[in-house]
Amino acid sequence: SYNYQERGMKTLILAPDIDNREDQATVTSRIGLSANATTFHLSDNLYQVVEELHQQQPLDCVLVDEAQFLTREQVRQVSDIADQLDIPVLTYGLRTDFQGKLFEGSEQLLAWADNLVEIKTICHCGSKATMVLRIGEDGQVIKQGAQVKIGGNELYVSVCRKHFKDGMATRRPDELPFPEGPTRLENDA
Repeated sequence: SYNYQERGMKTLILAPDIDNREDQATVTSRIGLSANATTFHLSDNLYQVVEELHQQQPLDCVLVDEAQFLTREQVRQVSDIADQLDIPVLTYGLRTDFQGKLFEGSEQLLAWADNLVEIKTICHCGSKATMVLRIGEDGQVIKQGAQVKIGGNELYVSVCRKHFKDGMATRRPDELPFPEGPTRLENDA
């Protein structure tokens, strides 16, 4: 957004209202740049939101933060913004959750996006980080729970695939040795 605005262009930053960590109407980069955002709900039609704002003042680019939280329909709507309104749309978000499963928005973006560009993050070992682990207050890896739990560096750590597997395979002190408990064979008496 900063680069567009530096050239006198108008941008719109969209951020889901599900992310309630800080001021919802502000997006802050890792290097400390911040910008005002328009928040949206999962039930909002993003095409209509952008179309109305574009009629008020022409937009040169739409940026979507935390795009993993988009619904299937909203991904189609942002593709319509690019195709019908001829406004570039850039989305930023995670590919997978703390269990290595795709978010709905990420899955749809992987299917519908014209271009995919990974923003590089580094694991503690120096390899490219592609996964996230959710960490509990006790420092142990959390393996179950709701897919969405809003948090930042205090809850999540970016890791490479190898360390993701290691973290998910390591048994917590409070875990049983079998995820569903031991199974009984029919011949057991």
